[in-house]
Amino acid sequence: MEAPLLVSLPSSDPEGPGPSGRVRLEGDRIVLERFVIADPALTAFLGERPAAERAGLVERAVRIGLLALQDAGVTVNVDAVRTEFERMVRQAEQVNERAAATLEQTLRANFADGDGRLPRTLERFLGDRGALRSMVDELFDEKKRDSAIGRIGGMLEKYFDGDASKLALLLDPTRLNSPMHQFRQEIAAGFKGIEERLVAIEAAGAARGAERARSTAKGADFEELLSSMLGEIARGAGDLLDRTGLETGSTIKSKKGDFVLTVDARVARGCDLRVVVEAKDRSMSMRAMRDELREARENRGAAVAVAVFTPTHAPSGIAPFSVVGDDVYCVIDPAAPEPATLEAAIRLARLLALASLAEREVEVDAAAVETALTAIREQLEMVRQLKSQLTSISTATKAVWTGLDTMRSNVLARVTEAEAEIHAAT
Repeated sequence: MEAPLLVSLPSSDPEGPGPSGRVRLEGDRIVLERFVIADPALTAFLGERPAAERAGLVERAVRIGLLALQDAGVTVNVDAVRTEFERMVRQAEQVNERAAATLEQTLRANFADGDGRLPRTLERFLGDRGALRSMVDELFDEKKRDSAIGRIGGMLEKYFDGDASKLALLLDPTRLNSPMHQFRQEIAAGFKGIEERLVAIEAAGAARGAERARSTAKGADFEELLSSMLGEIARGAGDLLDRTGLETGSTIKSKKGDFVLTVDARVARGCDLRVVVEAKDRSMSMRAMRDELREARENRGAAVAVAVFTPTHAPSGIAPFSVVGDDVYCVIDPAAPEPATLEAAIRLARLLALASLAEREVEVDAAAVETALTAIREQLEMVRQLKSQLTSISTATKAVWTGLDTMRSNVLARVTEAEAEIHAAT
């Protein structure tokens, strides 16, 4: 900031104040010595004031004058700054106009639509006839063997095309040095080992089957089959089935009787009525069979005994079941078990047991029971004949199966008639 320009007031002192004798600065104080103002008007104005107020008035006048001079200096400085700023603004506008013109010229020279350096460069490299298009066409021209796509095609043909390709040679299992040849040998050896194991397993199974046919294991399988079938029959009739082949009965050290069927107490009128079942998968004479069934009845406290044979070991003339004395004989094929046959035999044994119970109270019509048994045998014989026809005559399959269902229903109906006769007698 520039120092303010002070205008000197006229003075009446001919000698004039000295440069340092009239005004002295002491710290923040201004000291005036021998200060004289020759002005009649101001002298008259000051003379009108009381003498006590004149010193303060002069001090105020000096203070006001100095402040006015200070403000005048600031105003002068602001005008100078404004003038300089306007000059700088004009210069900046001129510089900006020149810079804008120069930038416009530069942009037009570089980015103009037709004549700019950038569009010309892009067209030269990226245009329809540019360097990039030419390079791409050259790299991917299929007709040229030395192009990139041509070299890739040649390499693919070398490795993958035809029987002479490297991939075909590597995957040929007949070539001695190919990886697939070793894999083929390992697979062949593995299958050979599996074949040998299967042959060994089959031979062992055949040996175990032959041994099983000669041992008691086959009998255990037959007993398992009968256990399942007898369980279904017992649940349907409300009876209780116990497997007792490994338990000792009432006779000392006797385990005769493989199964014990306890008749429902409501049907047996509160009596403990039992039917013992023997599973037989070996040949026995009729006399030995009768003795064994008698021992089984005594050992298990049963009223009637049922002997279930396999077709191979069944006595002649009892298939599918028959009543021999006080016992029932039945034939069940383990390979094709017929549940209806076993159910009819068990229900017939229950009837005989109930009949033995009723004999102590009333007289039973034995002729009616025998008639029902005869009809049952006839129906089961027809079932057997129809099954034989089914295996040899394929065209009569539907009729045969219908006849089988009818015969099975008739068998159960005859058993029901026999049961009704027993209930009527009791």
